[in-house]
This record gives sequence, structure tokens and C-alpha cells, in this order.
Amino acid sequence: MSQAEKLRVGVIGGGYIGTTVGRLFNQDPRSTVTALADVSAETRETAGDTLYVGEGSQYEDYREMLDAEGLDAVLVGTPHTLHHEMVTAALDRGLHVFCDKPLTTDLEEARDLAERAESSERVLMVGYQRHLNSAFQTARERWRGDDGPDLEPAFLSAEITQDWIDRFEGTWRTDPDLSGGGNLYDTGSHLIDAVLWTTGLVPEEVSAEMVFADDEGRVDQRAVLTVEFANGAHGTISVHSDAPCVREHIHVWDDEGAVYLEGRQWEERELERIDQDSTTVIPYIDRSKQRDKAEAFIDCIETGEEPPATARDALAVTALTEAAYEAARTGERVAVELD
Repeated sequence: MSQAEKLRVGVIGGGYIGTTVGRLFNQDPRSTVTALADVSAETRETAGDTLYVGEGSQYEDYREMLDAEGLDAVLVGTPHTLHHEMVTAALDRGLHVFCDKPLTTDLEEARDLAERAESSERVLMVGYQRHLNSAFQTARERWRGDDGPDLEPAFLSAEITQDWIDRFEGTWRTDPDLSGGGNLYDTGSHLIDAVLWTTGLVPEEVSAEMVFADDEGRVDQRAVLTVEFANGAHGTISVHSDAPCVREHIHVWDDEGAVYLEGRQWEERELERIDQDSTTVIPYIDRSKQRDKAEAFIDCIETGEEPPATARDALAVTALTEAAYEAARTGERVAVELD
């Protein structure tokens, strides 16, 4: 494939996501990163070296990049509260968009982007990578597979621990004007998404208890959510940000037993099935066909398939997260407004 035939990708935000996912686009023979925008000159230089983008295609203002470069798609890897305006600007220019999670930290903005995506011929994919993980895909088939058993989750517990507060102190992730909140909107967003997407459960109400790291009560360092779902199922979702290491578990029970998804650090998650007689079964997980984010995004552009993580999926995460923050601050049970 010639350089001219490749998908031309512009990166907005030259930090961790921009360079990590940007490298995936450079590694895929169907795409190449051709431009970069970041407000920091130092970041532009570093990210430019990593992504092989010369000074002539580096921009301080992302809008200037969108107007000046002949792009086909953009990767948005900026702080959370900036996503809506950047995704909107790219879609308005007829570009495909890969946006890191969360899609937005505002419910109306999330609804706006879901509607835009569903009425557009352009692909809008959100960076919830568990949708591409074979263990989560296999677990999902238990409740959402076309040929799966007629089962519904009854109750669940999901938890992630991380040394998040110490690690990100003084960065944009602990600045709620840029992050939208605390760790519930960061690593916790992946956990909420994993629960909703894997099970297919629809959250209706939530109560929450949080410990905040700031005097204004905006940056959660511990969050415990109790969620009631539309089918009558209940669950707890917990995010702890002052632990010494990363551990994750998602345990979902139904009438025939349970599915356990477990993992440490950022390694692949392991899947176990617990049967009614308490037998533990470890299903075979075929990871050979597992796609990375860039590969899946380009596949969607080429084939017209629905993105693995859609704007509608992201809307559900934002709706539950925003309701949880309100519940923690008011001490009341709060309805989750998906519509």
C-alpha cells in the first residue's frame, strides 16, 4: 500500500494516549500519523519524535491542524473535559474519530455525540479497550450472545484498586476542571463500562459514598457505588485510589452460577466460570484474533461495522458516573438518566 492510500491520522494531544495509540496507527500498514497538535511545545517535540511527525505538521492549535492538513481521521487523547469540542470539530469536518475514554464528562454533551454518531456516516469509536479483550468478549456471550443461554445477571461486585492519587498528584488527572472528577472518571470509567457492556445491564438508580482528596469535594479517591438495574439486579462498583498496586475483579452471578474476571496490574484479565455445584471451570480464551484499537478502528472504517465501543456505550458510562457524583454529594439515591 502506498503512502497516499493510507488512512491519514492527526493526533490531538501528544501525551500517553496520543503516543501509545498513535504508534498503533503507525504500525498498521493501512494508516499513518501525519500531523500532531498539542498546546505544549515540549510535548509536541517529544511526541513528534515518537510518531515521526516533523515540525511542519506540528500545531499548537488543533483547529489549525484540522484545517491545514489533509486528514481522514483524528485521534483525540486530551484531558477529558476537552473531548466534546474536539470530537465535534472533527466530525464537522467530515473526519472519522477515535476518542479516548470517557467520551465526555457532561451528560448533555454525551447525548449530543451519541446522536451525532448515529446520524453520521463517519466512525466515532471510544477507547474502552475491554470491548476488544477476549476474556470480556467471552464473558459477554453468556448474557448477550445470539446463541447463549437465557440468563440474566442477578447481582454483581466489581472493584479496582490503584495507587492513583499519589501517581497523578499535580497532573491534569487530579484537576477536575480538566478531568471532570477523580478516579471514577479515569480508571473507574473502564470498570463501569466493563460491567455495563459485558452484562448488558441497564442502570436505573445509584447511591454512592465517596472520600474526596480535595476540599471542594470534586476529586474522589475512594468511591463505592450501589446500583439498581432495570431487571431488578443489584451491584456494587468500587474504585480505590490509595492502594499500593492494581488489582481488578468483576464477579457476576446469575441463576446458573457466576463469571469471574480477575486481573493484576495491566496484564490480560483471566476468566473463570463458577457452576451451581461450586465447580470452577476455566474456559478456553482464544486471544489470537484479539485486535488492537487502531486495527479495530480502521476495520470499522473499511467495512462499515459498528465500533466495538460506541458513543451510546459511552453515554451510559457518563450517565451512571454523573448520577453517582450527585448521589455522593447529596446523600440521596439518584436516578440514572440515559434518555
